[in-house]
Amino acid sequence: MPSNRQAISVTRHVNAPPPAVFDAWLDPDAARQFLFATDKGRVIRADIDPRVGGGFTIVDRRAEGDAQHVGRYVEIDRARRLVFDFSVTSFSSDSTRITVSFVPADSGTDITLTSDNIPEEHAERATHGWSTILGTLARVVEQGG
Repeated sequence: MPSNRQAISVTRHVNAPPPAVFDAWLDPDAARQFLFATDKGRVIRADIDPRVGGGFTIVDRRAEGDAQHVGRYVEIDRARRLVFDFSVTSFSSDSTRITVSFVPADSGTDITLTSDNIPEEHAERATHGWSTILGTLARVVEQGG
């Protein structure tokens, strides 16, 4: 029986301007510091082709094996919006559409990430994971990389 699917959304304020926050998502050196990086793993690959139709592959080496995260860019509107289709191919062939918006706020950026097509039983874990990623992103851009 297929699981119910839902969307999740997380928001975070970052004390950096929208162009800096946005650019971190498309820069391999910055992305390897926050995108899918875990305390128990080490990012061993961060390939990014930052154009509509291009994509990314981020591989996090973990004790239980490598986790490969792949995406294909659907929309790139610098410093405003980033949309990509995303999957973790090492665990599932399912994909989700991620929309990230960047809004100037209080001398920084309010970033909101929405992910659709999340199995109901994974929604809490996905929300926690994306919240952690946005928290790490904030530290990376606020410290200037």
